Amino acid sequence: MITITQDMLHYWKVVRPLLSIRSERDYDRGIEQLNALIDEMGTDENHPLSDLLDILGVVIRAYEEKHQPIPKSSGAQVLRFLMEQHGLTQADLPEIGSQGVVSEILSGKRELNVRQVRALAKRFHVSPAAFI
Repeated sequence: MITITQDMLHYWKVVRPLLSIRSERDYDRGIEQLNALIDEMGTDENHPLSDLLDILGVVIRAYEEKHQPIPKSSGAQVLRFLMEQHGLTQADLPEIGSQGVVSEILSGKRELNVRQVRALAKRFHVSPAAFI
C-alpha cells in the first residue's frame, strides 16, 4: 500500500502545473517548459529529466489533439513540410545524420529516433510530439 506523504504533496504542487494543460495559457507554458527541457538536455537520452520530457510531450500532444486537431501526419511528412517552409535540403540537416539517412527517413524506409526527434524539435521550435 502506498502512503501519501507530505513530500509527495509538496512535489506534486511543483509538477502539477507542467502536467495539467487545460487552457491555451497552460499549453503555452507547457511548450515553453518543453523547450527549456530540450535546451537543458540536448541529445542526452540518459538525462535525469528525460522521463519528464517524454511525459510532458504526451500531455501536450493530448491537448493538441483535442483542441488543435491536425490531420494525421507521419514524422517524415512533418519534416518534409518544415524543410519546405525553411527552404532546406537534405544536406542541411546534419543533426539527423547523413544525407542518405535523411533520404531514408523522408522516403519512409527509416523512422526518426528519439535523438533525432529532440534535435528537430529544438531546431524548428516545435513540440517533439509533432514528429511522433
